[in-house]
Amino acid sequence: MVDTKKEQERDELHRAIWAIADELRGAVDGWDFKNYVLGTMFYRYISENLCNYINSGEAEAGNSDFDFAKMPDEDAEEARDGLVEEKGFFILPSELFCNVRANATSDENLNETLERVFRHIEESAKGSDAESDFAGLFDDYDVNSNKLGSTVAKRNEKLVKLLNGVGEMNLGDVKDHSIDAFGDAYEYLMTMYASNAGKSGGEFFTPADVSELLTRLGTVGKTEINKVYDPACGSGSLLLKAEKILGKDAIRNGFYGQEINITTYNLCRINMFLHDVGFDKFNIACEDTLISPQHWDDEPFELIVSNPPYSIKWAGDENPLLINDPRFAPAGVLAPKSKADMAFIMHSLSWLASNGTAAIVCFPGIMYRGGAEQKIRKYLIDNNYVDCVIQLPSNLFFGTSIATCIMVMKKNKTDNKTLFIDATKECIKVTNNNKLTPENIEHIVDVFAKREEVEYFAHLASYDEMSGNDYNLSVSTYVEAEDTREKIDIVKLNAEIKAIVAHEQMLRDEIDKIIEEIEV
Repeated sequence: MVDTKKEQERDELHRAIWAIADELRGAVDGWDFKNYVLGTMFYRYISENLCNYINSGEAEAGNSDFDFAKMPDEDAEEARDGLVEEKGFFILPSELFCNVRANATSDENLNETLERVFRHIEESAKGSDAESDFAGLFDDYDVNSNKLGSTVAKRNEKLVKLLNGVGEMNLGDVKDHSIDAFGDAYEYLMTMYASNAGKSGGEFFTPADVSELLTRLGTVGKTEINKVYDPACGSGSLLLKAEKILGKDAIRNGFYGQEINITTYNLCRINMFLHDVGFDKFNIACEDTLISPQHWDDEPFELIVSNPPYSIKWAGDENPLLINDPRFAPAGVLAPKSKADMAFIMHSLSWLASNGTAAIVCFPGIMYRGGAEQKIRKYLIDNNYVDCVIQLPSNLFFGTSIATCIMVMKKNKTDNKTLFIDATKECIKVTNNNKLTPENIEHIVDVFAKREEVEYFAHLASYDEMSGNDYNLSVSTYVEAEDTREKIDIVKLNAEIKAIVAHEQMLRDEIDKIIEEIEV
């Protein structure tokens, strides 16, 4: 059942975000501009989050009229150390979003004010456990960028509009909104800019329907997990889907991810905060996962979900150390230098818990190409790690029309078979893209969970079948496509042809008679 109130709130929120984007369009390219909108939303969120936390504490102590936002800075300073320990950061009352916004129109140095506030927020976490979660978070929020305007006055005019636009958004009280408003606004912004950006959208964002499918596949039969991990986490949408599906307290030890792009890495950390994930519950790193993985001390992970970049270049056998890396060594061969896809697969498998599941979006070529990739597939199949391969419809992702697939891996399978699912028709068309509906997702997950044969849709292949096919893992090799051509009854057709020929002969005879009569 659709919650009408929620839908109305969501639509209202989306309209407000679109209005800000529209208002500030032109000077700043949409894809760059989302950094400003998200940065401002984040600034508002942590300001309100901190205020709420302090005010609630005071109210419980009987001081119901207390308001941190009205407190003098010097008095608030006394609470700094305690708050940094509990919340991971601190903001002076004068530097809270509501107060900076209230003075913004008359502040000729608004750009400098914001720069100082952002620096102070990042510095407040220094030396604490939250330092790595806050360091450089506002790096992409350049208040002095020419993209905002050619003069300080023009830039400040844009910044005022930005603060007011985000300030007017109906995000509700932090404790009491009926939709996950900040998180939802984030996802809407990302989708909006990803679909417009095209060129870079897919790199940053896995659509919500694909995220949902991956996470559902990875959590079948589970009500909680220890940790969720994404080796190419982008803006973190996949990591957070686990919380949405299983519930807030069902991820016991938190969210782990690694991202090579610094802008996206900052977005990911902001996304964690906007979804109310505490600084001690996530660990996102910025490095090249394949060459310099940052979570050796945190693996193994019970759930791994990922949509790694397709067929990117990597060091491969040019780096003599990699063949001895415990993540890649077991296969005896490295993924090709021009196609790192299998390196992400091997990395994920290596860090997967014995009771865990990894669900990874893959480029179809890795399922059938020869050479090193075939040898890695042989290793995966010989050791019974491949649980399922699902062929998805084309055009699900922003910026690419390619039909991708999902590889699901497990370490403790109960049989030595692999399920192949042809889900190419499980979608509806929405504008230029295809989309998985809740019914599509339900159908795929249901067949995956039951692990049974379904004509033209799913096939359970034995080890001998796969090895007999040269370790090919393409779904089309195992699931017969339904022949939708019209069935023809040959006997009936022959009778019809015979009747037509006889009728033709009769007509010829008639014509011959007429010609004879004319000639006479």
